[in-house]
Amino acid sequence: MKRILYYDCFAGISGDMNLGALVDLGVDAAYLEKELGKLNIEGFHLEVEPDMRKGISGTKVTVVVENPENEKHRHLSHIEDLINKSSLSDRIKKKSLAIFMQVAEAEAKVHNISKEKVHFHEVGALDSIADIVGAAICQEYLEVDEIHSSPVQLGGGFVKCAHGTMPVPAPATAEIVAGIPVKTGLVNYEACTPTGAAILAATVDCFSENMELSIIKTGYGIGQRDGEIPNVLRVYLAESKNEQVQDVVEEEAVMLECNLDDMNPERYSHVMDLLFAAGAADVFMTPLVMKKSRPGHMLSVLCNHDTVGNMKEILFVETSSIGLREHTLKKSMLRREIVLVHTLYGDVEVKRSYWNGRVVNEKPEFEQCRKLALEHGVTLEEISKEVTKNL
Repeated sequence: MKRILYYDCFAGISGDMNLGALVDLGVDAAYLEKELGKLNIEGFHLEVEPDMRKGISGTKVTVVVENPENEKHRHLSHIEDLINKSSLSDRIKKKSLAIFMQVAEAEAKVHNISKEKVHFHEVGALDSIADIVGAAICQEYLEVDEIHSSPVQLGGGFVKCAHGTMPVPAPATAEIVAGIPVKTGLVNYEACTPTGAAILAATVDCFSENMELSIIKTGYGIGQRDGEIPNVLRVYLAESKNEQVQDVVEEEAVMLECNLDDMNPERYSHVMDLLFAAGAADVFMTPLVMKKSRPGHMLSVLCNHDTVGNMKEILFVETSSIGLREHTLKKSMLRREIVLVHTLYGDVEVKRSYWNGRVVNEKPEFEQCRKLALEHGVTLEEISKEVTKNL
């Protein structure tokens, strides 16, 4: 049974909220501070205290920088040197650097420079270094097999940062969360900081609102704000429900649909080819009867969150539709493997599917069977029998 750390980012995430949540979940605060001491830098300490937001009690962790006026900005090479020269474990070093790399690559893209030239401001300060390395320390302390997360609340409004006043999400945050399911507008402030976004982007194995887990313990990290929405990060220590689902991969997907009754059907295959080429997981047509009894078709496109924009562009530009329906769903897929089968007529790839550790379906690659049938002047049925015999 897998041990899971689940981030419920209903109100966003920041570096200090993350530390608070993981300490509240069971990470020893004294151990965290001792491990941070291995960085061999002075000038900060942790304040750990119980706190409450809207009746929800949790833990608030604040990284106190003792002489902020002496703080210096750092480049990526300085951060890498600091972490690599520490006595932290290799796993913590690797995870810490992966989080920092998320920020460096985002900043580099925003400013159109190489990541080596990125001049860290807020994220290069002592408090952010402690937040990021502390995140790696806490996650390793919990010894989980996987890390999952809900979609991330970004907030709204504007935020002041080193480059001036920016819309939420800040440009770097927007780059970091690319491909991650997000929500906006719950609060009128920056709910997800670049540090919080980078922690999730670098460490989370899958994002999903559908949490099918057995919860062992819940922790709450208290944020700096106190508004109508509780400024907390909720985390769960959990276990996967049942080992029998090990052969099933579950993930969120998006279904786009539009109805067509005034488009030349000859163009359908062209549109479908474009959608598949752009990354659609599946495309299919369903016959239907439209208003005034006109025959039509519903075009359905199954895709990932990060390809939705491309799919919409193709549908609006290449079809006669002027409106789409969109909804999120969960899809379950059996574990598959490709097996090469040697036959009298040649080699054929067979797609094999598993459920609960046993094979439940074996399907030869049709185009390969068809090619062999034509080359050898035999029927498809003969090729199929030969493949089955040699499985």
